[in-house]
Amino acid sequence: MQWTERRERFCAILQGKACVHPASVYDPVSARIAEDLGFELGMFAGSIASLTVLGAPDQTLITLTEFADQAHRICRAGNLPLLVDADHGYGNALNVMRTVEELESAGIAALTIEDTALPQAYGGGGAARLISLDEGVGKMKAAIAARRDPRLAIIGRTSALALTGLDDALARGKAYAAAGVDALFFLGVRTRTQLEAIAAEIRLPIVLGGAGPELAEREYLGSAGVRICLQGHQPFMAAAAAVHETMKALRAGTPPAKLANIASAQLMQQLSRDADYARWGESFLGSGKK
Repeated sequence: MQWTERRERFCAILQGKACVHPASVYDPVSARIAEDLGFELGMFAGSIASLTVLGAPDQTLITLTEFADQAHRICRAGNLPLLVDADHGYGNALNVMRTVEELESAGIAALTIEDTALPQAYGGGGAARLISLDEGVGKMKAAIAARRDPRLAIIGRTSALALTGLDDALARGKAYAAAGVDALFFLGVRTRTQLEAIAAEIRLPIVLGGAGPELAEREYLGSAGVRICLQGHQPFMAAAAAVHETMKALRAGTPPAKLANIASAQLMQQLSRDADYARWGESFLGSGKK
């Protein structure tokens, strides 16, 4: 497949003036729902990948191969530009290069590489910590060196604000910018004061995750240089709750015909692209009828 057009659309978001909320997607159907509803891009998070593929918590248990395969399934299902959370790049800077190669081939539009030390180290007590600034810069440079399509966006992500403070977050952001990343992802920005301090020092497009209540207004975010602001991953949680309640009702004896909140046949035909398959059947098999 050709991924150029969707990567160009993602780059246009970074180069624009508005802030976009991505749809949190996790499989082909969720990506099609987002596309049909008019979302500008999708976000495939590492935590949601762990749940979708492994049914496991976000403890860096998923492998690059598993993550890239699911990202490819999402990309193949439609034309939604996909931003993915590539965590720490699944290892050191050389692993980051392999991560970029695999995810670029999967069709994504952009990826984040973070400076959190992952997976959790023995004896660490569960506390998050950062890799050194030099190692972080090395990972960003490796990611840029590995990409073949210059339209693929490489986004440097730091958790420094919550772990080591604003000054370190700014130092890391500036260093990653100097390394050549296309945008900077700051995790844990809670207030306008924090964001304005970042915006005053950073010249690249800003991506936010875990933003506080003060940062709910998209017009304000756009004026501060924020181009993408994550809202969380409620769609997967809602889907899990719906499946749980449906199975619970069936187990309790509710007749299938009396179940609530079941997708209509029309919606399922839309999401499965039934009309396309019928047309292809007519063209290539002589009949689209089942």
